[in-house]
Amino acid sequence: MKLRVDVFVVEQNCPYPELDNKDHHSEVRHIIGMVNGDIAAYCRVLPTGLSYSAPSIGRVIVAQAYRADKLGHELLRRAIESCETLWPNELEIKIGAQQHLKGYYQQHGFIRCSEMYLEDGIPHIDMVRNPTKHN
Repeated sequence: MKLRVDVFVVEQNCPYPELDNKDHHSEVRHIIGMVNGDIAAYCRVLPTGLSYSAPSIGRVIVAQAYRADKLGHELLRRAIESCETLWPNELEIKIGAQQHLKGYYQQHGFIRCSEMYLEDGIPHIDMVRNPTKHN
C-alpha cells in the first residue's frame, strides 16, 4: 500500500482515494516482487465484475529505484498467467492504462479499446487482451 501511495499519489502528484476497498475481495490476488527484502514491484489481479466485465489487472507499479531493471515486464507476465490460471474460461483480460504506457502494455498483447479519458486528471485508455490469441 505504501508503494502504491508513494507512486500513484505522491510521485504523480495526484491526490485521490487510492485505497478502493477492492484489495480485500476474496478473489483478488496480489503479486509482489521483492528485491533484497524491498518491495520492488506490485500489481493485483481482479475477477470479472469487480472493475470490468472480464478479469483485470490493476495498480501495476515498479518502485522508482528498480525501474531500470525492467521488472515491470516480468510482473505483467506473471499477472497475465495468474488471470489465465485463476479464470481459465474467460475470453479476455481488461485494463485501464495510463495512456503514456500504451506501448508497454502492447508488448504484452493488449490492444486499445477506448478513447482517452481522464481519471483523476491523468490520461487513461482501456485496453483488452484476448489470451487465446497469445498462447
